[in-house]
Amino acid sequence: MGEAKLEVKAAALGIGSLRRHIFLCADQAEPKCCTREEGLCAWEYLKKRLRTEPGIYRTKVNCLRLCEQGPIAVVYPDGIWYRGATAEVLERIVDEHLIGGRPVEEHVFARDPLHGPGQPPEPR
Repeated sequence: MGEAKLEVKAAALGIGSLRRHIFLCADQAEPKCCTREEGLCAWEYLKKRLRTEPGIYRTKVNCLRLCEQGPIAVVYPDGIWYRGATAEVLERIVDEHLIGGRPVEEHVFARDPLHGPGQPPEPR
């Protein structure tokens, strides 16, 4: 794929104007944090739900290496890590966090926000 074509495709996906990016552990080669069916159900829900939400990007990953209480999701740039990200929980994450900017605290298990170049991490 040529460079210009890649840039056009990235722009069409909204890359360059994203507010948040959610990664979801789903369809693992060796399911450990949840069943394959649970992960795929969550992924299908997330794809459908975010179809009409501008500025929010989603990525399915094979494994986020935290193989318990899944599906596991992480939202960047906030660096909010979620456990139990089933379709029902993802609905709240989409509405309250991805759109509303407020993490769904009862499902958060870790925080690690991204920082710009030369910026120190925020105190914990």
